[in-house]
This record gives sequence, structure tokens and C-alpha cells, in this order.
Amino acid sequence: MKKTTRWILIASSFIIVISILWNTYVFFQKFKDEERTKMKIWAEALGEFLQTTDLDRDLGNLTLAVIKNNTSTPMIYVGDDGEITSNNLPEKKANDSLYIQRKIKKFKAENAPIEVTFRNDKYGTLYYGNSDVLNNLKYYPVALILIIVLFSAVVYFFYKTSKIADQNKLWAGMAKETAHQIGTPLSSLLGWAELLKAEDVNPTITNEIEKDIDRLSTITERFSKIGSIPKLECLDIVEETKNTFNYIQARSSKLVNFSFKAPSEKIYCLTNDQLYSWTIENLIKNAIDAMKGKGDLTIEILSDKKIAKINVIDTGKGIHKSDYIKIFEPGYTTKKRGWGLGLSLVKRIIEDYHDGKVRVLQSAIGKGSIIQIALKIEDS
Repeated sequence: MKKTTRWILIASSFIIVISILWNTYVFFQKFKDEERTKMKIWAEALGEFLQTTDLDRDLGNLTLAVIKNNTSTPMIYVGDDGEITSNNLPEKKANDSLYIQRKIKKFKAENAPIEVTFRNDKYGTLYYGNSDVLNNLKYYPVALILIIVLFSAVVYFFYKTSKIADQNKLWAGMAKETAHQIGTPLSSLLGWAELLKAEDVNPTITNEIEKDIDRLSTITERFSKIGSIPKLECLDIVEETKNTFNYIQARSSKLVNFSFKAPSEKIYCLTNDQLYSWTIENLIKNAIDAMKGKGDLTIEILSDKKIAKINVIDTGKGIHKSDYIKIFEPGYTTKKRGWGLGLSLVKRIIEDYHDGKVRVLQSAIGKGSIIQIALKIEDS
């Protein structure tokens, strides 16, 4: 039903636009014909005026009125004796012969010249162009179409924004519900972990289980924060990055060579630790996927006293320059299995919540990429 309605609206819009263009064209031609009729009458009046050489002959007020009445249509009269007279043209250029010749050529292209005669005697030729009203009328359909296009664009973007807002509410609701659902088995796992401790199970095993339980708790809290404004704290970005880096490194393939480079001093930024950890995790996992689970992965933190720059460097397949912006769009993915939400989530967390920037710093096909996060440094 919605699809049918959409096609009906599109078809109706095309019909309306075509009708407007056609009616404007018809009106334009009619107006042009009326203007030519007016110019023929003017030429006849001029011919009658030019043949009057007898001072005793009464020319009449009508002829003079017709000649004087035309104040809008630009024209050039070229007599058979070579005399040139212009009307409704700029006074400063009326004596410019090159300008007059260009105008004559232009007027001939716009309208067929009219011979000035009286009683089979020819006196010259009249060249005339389109009046200002006629010229403005030519652009009326274009202006109208632009208005329709702009109006359609406003409606489209309003509809798209409304749809995105509804989708965001849906995703936020699903995320919060997921966090709620994870909470129950998570509580149970905490109980089982305590039971394993009481049974004198190898502490290494229980410690790792507790780490994963803590991780699930973090994930649960992350999902619960979606759709809400996160609380930011002044945290050491080096330590926060290092913690996530270590966690992912311990759980990744040994075929990936991990490297962490950072200044020895602390760098403080306004950060939500859980959401920031999520972005680093997504960038590391994305880099590992780009390398197909084998290669060199480096996190490098740089500081210029105002901006902290976190570079995630991989030796993966690289990114085409035309895709530098696309990779951060929701749904964009090059993987057979994937939702295309990881990098879009990174962009939203960094730019919307942390007032930072995320971008592809550089990339080369077959050699790897560098994705950079930039955050403002706060005074400690």
C-alpha cells in the first residue's frame, strides 16, 4: 500500500511539473506572437511616418502615439540609406557600431526581422529582441522547478530524519532490553564463580572466569548507556587505552604481533571509560579482521599538549580513498558476515559524546591503514 502511494505521488509530481512547463511554453509563445503583432503595427506606423514629406499633410495622432508608445521592446531600425536608429537600448552604447552589430545578430536569432514599408515602398528593416517581461518569463519554469525540488528535498530530509530517529529509538530500546536480559545469567555466573572458589578450583581458572564476568558486566553497562548521555570523567587516556589493549591481546590469535607505544607521562581527557574502551575494542577487532587474523597491530598515542592522538595501525588489506568516509556510515561493511555498525559506533561515541574526531589518517591497498582518534587534552 505504501509503495503504491509513493508511486502515485511520484507520478502526480511528474504530471504537475510537465503541465506547468507545457502551460508556460504555450503562454510564452502566445505572448511572443502578441509582441510580434505589436512590432508589426509599430513598423507600419514608422513606414507611414517616414513617407510623410509634405508639411501640409496631416499625419494624425494615432501614428505618433503608436511610435512613442513602445518603451519596453529593444529594437534597431536600419534604413535602406544606411541610417541606424535604436530604441530601448542603453544610451551609452547606442553609438557603438560593434555593439549595434552584435545586437542585430542577437535580435535576428530571437525574432525574424520586419520590413518597414508603406504602400509597397520599402524604407528599411526593423530588428527587435525579446522584452524584459518575455525574458523573465523564460526563467519562470526553471525557478518553479527549483522551488519544487527544494520543497521535495525538505520533505525527503524531514521524512528521512524522522525515520532515522525512529530507528535510533528502536536500536536504543533493543540495546537496553539486551542489557536487561544479560543481567540474569550474569548474576548466576557470579554465583557459580564463587562456588568454584569454594571448591578449591585452580585460581588461574577462576581468575580468568572473573575477568570474563567483569567483561560481560562492562558490555551490559555499555548497552544500557545507548541512547543516554554518558557521564565523562577526566581520565588518563594512556591507561584506559592500555587496559583495553591488554584485554584484547590476551584473547587474540598469537599470529597477531601486538605493539603499544605511548608517552611515559599521563594524558588526561574527558572520557567515559566504558564507551571509550568500546571504541578501542572495535578498532582493534576491525584491524585484526582487515589482516585476516595475521599481521602487525600497533597502538600509538601522541600528544601535542592540546590534542591527544590515538593511532590504530595495522598491516591489513587497506582502504580505498573513496571509502575513507563511507566506512563510518551505518551498514557499510566489506565482510560477508557483519552488520557494519562497529566503525559507525566508534564515530558516534567519539564525535557525539566525546567532542573528538575519528578519521582514516592514511591507508595503502595491500599495506595497511592508520585510523586516528583525536581528543582534547584537559588540565590535570
